[in-house]
Amino acid sequence: MNALEWDDTLSVQVEEIDDDHRKLVALFNELEAAVARGDDPLYLEALLEELIAATEWHFRHEERLMLRHGYPEQEAHSKEHRELVNALRALHRERLQQGRPLAEADVEHLEHWLTGHILGSDMELGAWLAERI
Repeated sequence: MNALEWDDTLSVQVEEIDDDHRKLVALFNELEAAVARGDDPLYLEALLEELIAATEWHFRHEERLMLRHGYPEQEAHSKEHRELVNALRALHRERLQQGRPLAEADVEHLEHWLTGHILGSDMELGAWLAERI
């Protein structure tokens, strides 16, 4: 697996959102590298918990921006946030219950939802906010 590289294709053209996304990408890359190295399962769990917490914080940040600026798609975007966080939490619970660490397939799944959300809903939000901020 390769590290997820931040470049202009992931930029939503709103610096404070891009800053959050850079942090999420860095955490994701740390998790991906730890899985590839076969690091201790407790360390993998701690990284996943940190990624979940950072994602939740970022989503609240985006939702504050949407509310502040009256984003018309706020409800649908926030619903997508809830679904993504619920999926992350479910993955975490499943790993804990099964007693097995994250696998490369899990990391690939996480990469798809992270990049999919940025390249989809967040691009739309960024374009809308860029005209108003």
